[in-house]
Amino acid sequence: MDKSPDAFRTISEVAEDLDLPQHVLRFWETRFNQIKPMKRGGGRRYYRPQDVELIKGIRHMLYDQGYTIKGVQKLLRENGNHFLVAIGNGDMAAVEAIAQRRQAEQVPLTPAAQPRGADDEMLVGQPRVKPSRRFFGLGKSDDEGPVQPDSSKLSRDNRALLQEALFDLLECKRLLDQVR
Repeated sequence: MDKSPDAFRTISEVAEDLDLPQHVLRFWETRFNQIKPMKRGGGRRYYRPQDVELIKGIRHMLYDQGYTIKGVQKLLRENGNHFLVAIGNGDMAAVEAIAQRRQAEQVPLTPAAQPRGADDEMLVGQPRVKPSRRFFGLGKSDDEGPVQPDSSKLSRDNRALLQEALFDLLECKRLLDQVR
């Protein structure tokens, strides 16, 4: 007997539908406070349809896109649950709309109000470039992309991307060392 799409799901049903072990779902509840299954007597979990959709998005980002838990937490913090639900459903039109709305909401700071670092590349009187959005290339400006072979210096965004890649590689090495 199939359940209605609006019916609550047990942890075993969600685990089977999303091809995840039950302990992973329990662990994700501790890492993503947005996942809040209803708990009944004896601690039995019942997941709402919106919880299942969010978990599907989290699973996609972690397993298919290679994001870290911290990376997915940041996506949730910056873009909200609807963003990951749209990703989990493969609704790229909704993902793009949410990303565009977020960019429109961001008010650029005046040059005087922006924090300055020792190595900031800022021209006097010109606003700095907003950090790029890496997810699926959304919000990418024309001047971003591969480093030109003749350029002698990396941009701040490229340095940040390389630093993030280094941290991801070090995390992978740590996990591999634990397995050995």
